[in-house]
Amino acid sequence: MTTVQPATSAELLRRHRAVLPAWLATYYREPIELTHGEGRHVWDAEGNRYLDFFGGILTTMTAHALPEVTAAVREQAGRILHTSTLYLSTPMVELAERIAELSGIPDAKVFFTTSGTEANDAALLLATAHRRSNQVLALRNSYHGRSFSTIGITGNAAWSPTSLSPLQTLYVHGGVRDSGPFAALSDAEFIAACVADLEEMLGQAQGSVAALIAEPIQGVGGFTHGPDGLLAAFREVLQRHGILWISDEVQTGWGRTGEHFWGWQAHGQAGPPDVLTFAKGIANGMSMGGVVARAEVMDCLDANSISTFGGSPITCAAALANLDHLLKHDLQGNALRTGAVLRERLAQAELPVVRALRGKGLMLGVALPDAQAAGAALEHARELGLLIGRGGRAGDTLRIAPPLSLTDAEAREGADLLIEALRRVSA
Repeated sequence: MTTVQPATSAELLRRHRAVLPAWLATYYREPIELTHGEGRHVWDAEGNRYLDFFGGILTTMTAHALPEVTAAVREQAGRILHTSTLYLSTPMVELAERIAELSGIPDAKVFFTTSGTEANDAALLLATAHRRSNQVLALRNSYHGRSFSTIGITGNAAWSPTSLSPLQTLYVHGGVRDSGPFAALSDAEFIAACVADLEEMLGQAQGSVAALIAEPIQGVGGFTHGPDGLLAAFREVLQRHGILWISDEVQTGWGRTGEHFWGWQAHGQAGPPDVLTFAKGIANGMSMGGVVARAEVMDCLDANSISTFGGSPITCAAALANLDHLLKHDLQGNALRTGAVLRERLAQAELPVVRALRGKGLMLGVALPDAQAAGAALEHARELGLLIGRGGRAGDTLRIAPPLSLTDAEAREGADLLIEALRRVSA
């Protein structure tokens, strides 16, 4: 019998480029294939082991090959993989009940999707239908997905390949604290200036505005965010005008920020959002996203709809097991503690190449002078055995987002590897 040898990375890259889009980005000068993982570590096709500080873009939320999730997927796969929303599903109903309760939104209903992009798409559909308006407020430097409608509300030119959109988007200040015209202000003055900007923008709107969509911490934007309380101040203005608040929790949800279970809770003085979107880590790598909304908003559509893959039995089984593990082991508290270890160690290193440390919990951004420095840091970190992410409007920020089960020892190890990578950049 002939043994088929696995393709080398170079050969796989050649095949990748031949059949996949040129705009499909990959990391590293010599892209790698990750073949398996365990805990907070992954291995590539050449057998190299890495400490994973990016989790497949914040999606391996608890741990690689988490036994509870693996067992739940295996058990469900042995019964039935797929049914669609045309049939009742115990895993879907149970998961919806739990997420509705955890969301903090009163009288909440849940709709499951297959990604964060699709979740934000659905939220926009609900908001514009409910308000009978296609005008949407979004923050500058934002990112909400890669579909036609979500690109239309993305305030980051690097991720917006077209100016065409079914929506009229009005961009307001507030997503970036350390640059722009309000950077020198105190937090209170910054909030007041952003609220004044919002009020002025609403004065220029033609008719009603459907919603404001905002990431509590901007993900692709480089883990930037305004002061706590900013979105609450926005909420007061929105409520006067009947405008909905959509909190994009695709990256900030499930306790990643450490301080709160949801990012919106740092702005909770004005109560919960009308609509909340989630995805990424809820199913620990299985394709799942969703929308939570007040029943009045969720039920506003007057046409039939289904979801072929949203809320499938296997993804819901994975999500239920993952959520159980997250809550049982207080991974939110762990994110707060280990995130503080990471931040303190990076701050104490006093690296001249670091412009700013941003974010909260296990969602930390390391802002560097430019994209070239960030690209070099990414390469050096990989050579040292550490996988990290990259973002920022100019591509100048490193994104640090390990699985939430990160240990203190791994936090110190990862911080030291990153510090060494940054010292190599400086040199």
